Amino acid sequence: MSAKVRIPTPLRKLTNNEELVEVCAPTVAEAINELQSRYPGIKERLLDDSGAVRRFLNVYVNEEDIRFLQNQQTKVQDGDEISIVPAVAGG
Repeated sequence: MSAKVRIPTPLRKLTNNEELVEVCAPTVAEAINELQSRYPGIKERLLDDSGAVRRFLNVYVNEEDIRFLQNQQTKVQDGDEISIVPAVAGG
């Protein structure tokens, strides 16, 4: 089960400038854990102290917001793309 995680520009310094990182994980939570094992420090940039995705980040699986799916328990299928997108603030 292999999926690609699209890393946003501000976090690429943690992934050796990799934009797409391949992970083998059945859920979004496991994908984040795999990223953390490969790139120490990335998890605390993605999750808050309670373990939830940070408010200013949106996470998508194949362009669907995980908040409207099963959040971090959202299943990941072979060939899926997980996108981490910093929220744009302003008015």
